[in-house]
Amino acid sequence: MRVVIIGGTGHVGTYLVPSLVEAGYEVISVSRRQHAPYQAHATWELVQQVEIDRVAAEQAGHFGKQIRELAPDIVIDMICFTPESAQQLVDALRGHVRHFLHCGTIWVHGHSVQVPTYETQPRHPFGEYGINKSAIETYLLAEAQQAGFPATILHPGHIVGPGWAPLNPAGNFNLKVFSKLAQGQELLLPNLGMETVHHVHAHDVAQAFMQALANWSSAVGESFHVVSAAALTLRGYAEAMAAWFGQPARLAFLPWEEWQKTVSEEDAQATWDHIAHSPNCSIAKAHRLLNYQPRYSSLQAVQEAVRWLIEKEELTELSNARSGLIGARIQQSQRHH
Repeated sequence: MRVVIIGGTGHVGTYLVPSLVEAGYEVISVSRRQHAPYQAHATWELVQQVEIDRVAAEQAGHFGKQIRELAPDIVIDMICFTPESAQQLVDALRGHVRHFLHCGTIWVHGHSVQVPTYETQPRHPFGEYGINKSAIETYLLAEAQQAGFPATILHPGHIVGPGWAPLNPAGNFNLKVFSKLAQGQELLLPNLGMETVHHVHAHDVAQAFMQALANWSSAVGESFHVVSAAALTLRGYAEAMAAWFGQPARLAFLPWEEWQKTVSEEDAQATWDHIAHSPNCSIAKAHRLLNYQPRYSSLQAVQEAVRWLIEKEELTELSNARSGLIGARIQQSQRHH
């Protein structure tokens, strides 16, 4: 069968595309411009690369038709962010595909009410991204249930893996947070550090897509959380990473109003977005219906990403990480992984 994956060279596609090829699918990767995946793999030589500027094509009303003309049996959409974008694709593909998989987000839930959060709980999205993704989910599920469109929605958490900066224990993406923990320096956290973040390795997101394809009858017309087995509190995350670096965790706490003044506006906004959501999602449904079994815990996923940053010297303050105590901790982690 032919799979068209839109946004196939991104974080998840880096793992998903090779998995599809190895499973025997004919794969067409659609992206705005050709660029290498985050991790090289020989299977990419068997993938047809098609360049389409989605924004321009949608504005011209051609995108859905262009995807349909690739004659897919399955379409995987990794980069749909508005209900209008989803509708244009569904209108063009209705009656032409066996399965349509959309990459959503756990932020469709907004703030947590009862944790762990299940897929059946009411949505309270906030922020443009979460509101639009929730609207897309509502639209696709209605199309599946009322018109028979074979849609499945997979909701990842904070996607991490080697090649990009992971969400850190302060709830933003500033690499200095890891550097402070590695050097035993004091780290300020907002409030009491009890808000939560919920990571998932890109490999495990790819696994969920493969499991949805393998369990078509259980997947169609459903949405699923795709996260690690357990969320982390900011405090617990910081303590665990400090220990991984071989250091005691020197943590201090400030009320939000004071804490936000200690960081850049960009970091404060990122942290607020994450702690306001404080996701903690259940994977029971994905495990039961798709046999989704994440390989990585949140900490294992983050540590692999941080290890890559150290090896590529992206964390310049950790230049000594290849030797001494920090290096020893990393080597120990590699042996046990």
